[in-house]
Amino acid sequence: MNKKDYYEVLGVSKTASQDEIKSAFRKLAKKYHPDVSKEENAAEKFKEVQEAYAVLSDENKRRQYDQFGHSAFTNSQGGFTGFEGFDFGSMDDIFGDILRNFGFGGGRASSRSGSRREDGSDLLYRMTISFDEAVHGAKRDIKVECEDECDECHGKGGFNSHTCPECKGSGTVTRQQSTLFGSFLSRTTCPRCGGTGTSFEKICTNCNGRGKVKQNKTLTVSIPKGVDTGNRLRLAGKGEAGINGGDTGDLYIEFTVKDDDFYERDGNDLYIEVPLTITEAVLGCKKMVPTVYGNVELSIPDGTKNGSKLRLKGKGIDSDINGKKGDMYVIVNVVIPSKLNRKQKELFRELSETDLDGDSEFTKYNKILKK
Repeated sequence: MNKKDYYEVLGVSKTASQDEIKSAFRKLAKKYHPDVSKEENAAEKFKEVQEAYAVLSDENKRRQYDQFGHSAFTNSQGGFTGFEGFDFGSMDDIFGDILRNFGFGGGRASSRSGSRREDGSDLLYRMTISFDEAVHGAKRDIKVECEDECDECHGKGGFNSHTCPECKGSGTVTRQQSTLFGSFLSRTTCPRCGGTGTSFEKICTNCNGRGKVKQNKTLTVSIPKGVDTGNRLRLAGKGEAGINGGDTGDLYIEFTVKDDDFYERDGNDLYIEVPLTITEAVLGCKKMVPTVYGNVELSIPDGTKNGSKLRLKGKGIDSDINGKKGDMYVIVNVVIPSKLNRKQKELFRELSETDLDGDSEFTKYNKILKK
């Protein structure tokens, strides 16, 4: 079968520069690479593009091709031999760009996990605390399981390192593979170094070559005043260890605050319900009110209605989170007695015989009745 002209395959002129040839190959390789292409006969076309590039990217082979055509690279059985002596490693950057553009990672930098600086992972710890701890702050010891740098090999994974002789430090190897459609190049992780690009004379037995080991750490956490459910506290450098000098990750403490039996919270403000007798509500009084900072005396004005809200300025939460101090609100609950003795009943009867209709609420109600 007659082969296409290599210049025609790549879509370049016979006077094209090496940069133009390389650029043309990149575009076509992205289009036809078997791992990503959905084009019809992609594998066959990709093999054809590789074959053309293998010849035209090599100055010596290009001169032979220009002089003798395809016959310069055909063996006695008629098969193409243009890959012989070709430096497969030179394709790494091109394949890396192709695969990276399709979300497959790739490239020399990403494959050399052993030599690339990589930051450690962040960790999340969920902590449940009491209402009192949230208001006043506290200290807690917690245990965290994380991957820390191996003390034996100092995170290297082994001893007496040297460049992997098989991939020459790239972390990948490029192979010629045969399919039903012919031969094409593919890149895989180096089987010798596992993609690190580095080999060791001796693998660390403490971490089995990983450079990190799992450890249980005990950390003391300072709970800030005013922390609320959903708030997160960042402990810099308390996460998992990095690789090859990468920064250690952070530890995030996520808080859940338990409800209190007496106080309701709204941001930095607090609410508490205080019971009053009918007499206290009608005549007014001095009432001791418990705050999170101790008891304070509150003046209840006469004629205070049920559900009234009285403010105690600055008696809410003094927050380290936003630097603000809230208020405390007293909600009045006028308690109607369920049991009265004889004397109390007589007093209420006497009160009921007095004229209370002058009150604005009664006046409004009586007007409705008269309609």
